Amino acid sequence: QVQLVESGGGLVQAGDSLRLSCAASGRTSINYAVSWFRQAPGKERAFVAAISWSGITTYYADSMKGRFTISRDNAKNTVYLQMNSLKPEDTAVYYCAARIGSSPTTVVDSQNYWGQGTQVTVSS
Repeated sequence: QVQLVESGGGLVQAGDSLRLSCAASGRTSINYAVSWFRQAPGKERAFVAAISWSGITTYYADSMKGRFTISRDNAKNTVYLQMNSLKPEDTAVYYCAARIGSSPTTVVDSQNYWGQGTQVTVSS
């Protein structure tokens, strides 16, 4: 089992930045890729970004490219999501998810473990 805990969410203004963290514990000796998803009220959970175990491969949703950066520090068992130039439409609960193996995926149903989520609210 891998437990994931997100942190770093909050209320910010449009144009501000936030850095989310996803700390893993438990069976962290295995290789796992990590993805970030978000879910706005009344909408389905949507892919944001993903990173491979090595950190070499990253994927982004089109609307996040150039604004969000995903990274990881395996020594700290932590994955980060740096979010810049935030917009009101970025308001959502952000979840991190882990998939056993090295390769990341953008698919919700392919994740093995989920965190509880952290709220990000961007005011205009």
